[in-house]
Order: sequence, then structure tokens, then C-alpha cells
Amino acid sequence: MQRTGLIIEVPEAESAIATWRERLDPHASLGVPSHITVLFPFAAPDRLDDATIATLHRLVATAASFEFHLARTAWFGTTVLWLAPEPAALFKHLTELVCEAFPDYPPFGGQFAEVVPHLTIGDHGTPQQLLEAEREVQQHLPITAAARAVSLMVEQADRRWERLTAFPLATSQ
Repeated sequence: MQRTGLIIEVPEAESAIATWRERLDPHASLGVPSHITVLFPFAAPDRLDDATIATLHRLVATAASFEFHLARTAWFGTTVLWLAPEPAALFKHLTELVCEAFPDYPPFGGQFAEVVPHLTIGDHGTPQQLLEAEREVQQHLPITAAARAVSLMVEQADRRWERLTAFPLATSQ
């Protein structure tokens, strides 16, 4: 079954983490860019009708674009290395907006009690590889980035991901 997700793409992080993501995050080689998840999984591709797209466009446009920093690395247990966005509350707000409008799609399928905004560097690798990645990535921090749009990513039949569309955030004043 094909899946979809809503993300904030973070191209500003690519120079610091792309090599590590290619080695330690299988989604990188499947076309998923460096990102912070807003909502995954979202509606199945065959449920992405005009009304759903219009609702997403309207919702995202109510939130202002913003700058953020990736200032530190963090871990989920000992197997997932990630970058922490600051301020995290702005990402949580976007997730809440979408979840209120689409309650049938809880973040990460309801698997976690708390949603922690993050940019995954790696979740498939040896502890030594992940520690090496962490040491190298920390040399590039902080990374300043901007959230300007929410991308709707769709998994294709070959498991690769493509951006279907992007919903602009409101221009901040």
C-alpha cells in the first residue's frame, strides 16, 4: 500500500548530513529529502481528492513561515540519530493544525505519546557509524533554515517518494 506524508523540507541541512543520510537512512535513497515531518502517515494517495488538497492549502496558509535552527543532535534510544529544530513549538503547531482537520491520521499512526519534531540523520547503522555521523555533523552546527512550505510527499509503486505539491506558509511580516 502506497503512503503519503507532509513534511517541511530542509535543504539547508544537506551539505552537513547528505552523505550520512545516504548511508544511514534508507529513505534518503528513495527520494525523501532532508526534512522535519509534519504528519506521517497521511491519506492514501487515492484519497487525495480536490477537497483534501484545498483543505491542506487553506490550513497551511494560516501559519506563518519561520526561521529555525538545527543546533544540536539528539537520540531516540541508541538507534536513531537526529537534529533538533529550535523552536520546536512551531513544528508542533503545524502538526496540530493538520491533525485537527484530519483526525483519522494521527502522527506516526498513534505509535508515540508525544510528537517530537526532528530531522533524522540515521536510523539504520551500527552504533559506531551513528556516533561517527554525530561527531561529524556537530562540526556543522548550528544550521539556520527556513520553513516556507509544507510538501506533500507520495510513495510510488517502486517505493520511491515524490513531491506531489507544496503548500506555502503565509509570508511572515
